[in-house]
Amino acid sequence: MTILITGAAGHFGGAAVRHVLERTDERVVVSTRDPRKVEHLGVEARPGDFDGDLDFTGVDKLLLVSSEGDNETRIAQHAKAVAAAQRAGVGFIAYTSITDADTSPLLLAEVHKATEERIRATGIPFSFLRNGMYHENFLPLLQADEVATSTGDGRIASAARDDLAEAAAVVLTTTGHENSVYELTGAAAWSFPELAGDRFKSVTDDDLRAAGLPELFVVDVFRLAREGVFAQVRPDLEKLLGRTPQGISG
Repeated sequence: MTILITGAAGHFGGAAVRHVLERTDERVVVSTRDPRKVEHLGVEARPGDFDGDLDFTGVDKLLLVSSEGDNETRIAQHAKAVAAAQRAGVGFIAYTSITDADTSPLLLAEVHKATEERIRATGIPFSFLRNGMYHENFLPLLQADEVATSTGDGRIASAARDDLAEAAAVVLTTTGHENSVYELTGAAAWSFPELAGDRFKSVTDDDLRAAGLPELFVVDVFRLAREGVFAQVRPDLEKLLGRTPQGISG
């Protein structure tokens, strides 16, 4: 069996490769723009470009790690990748999606809803790994002398990137995940005032815009956190890992 992982030069993809290698002796291949950047992983690397050619021939299981960029670009890139998988006869696609992708008001969810629909339309067995917010997205801010956000008391059930990558590896190396949807969050939700204490400063969305923070991610995420969109804790990550996920405080 051959398992191929895209985005292996990135933090998530690289961690997924490491966890897959720890769990199986099956053939593991990665697809990347620059194979030199993944030499440290010690696996076969195929040149692959989401804007160009992708070679998924001979692949039994594919981990499609979502790309980066604006929504329109990512939707187009993912569509090309899904089409390449279908042409190559890939047997199973695991896709790194986002929490409640089909119903979420998050601006970024547009990408994942469209991609999930593309994958479903192929008829290829799939697993949608609906990753929640990463701890790592918030840790730099939480470590600052002043923690200024517009989240108020809104809670976030974030998870460690490495735990989410390990969950992807579990899905790739075990059976019974065909046509599954996993909502992957941490085991507990937290708030900025709770973790920052006296360092917390409440600001408005307009304050964040004036400071130059990007609307698509930071302002939108903070607003929706304030509204409770990311507060729900789901059991799927703990079930896949077989242990309690890492908390944001360690």
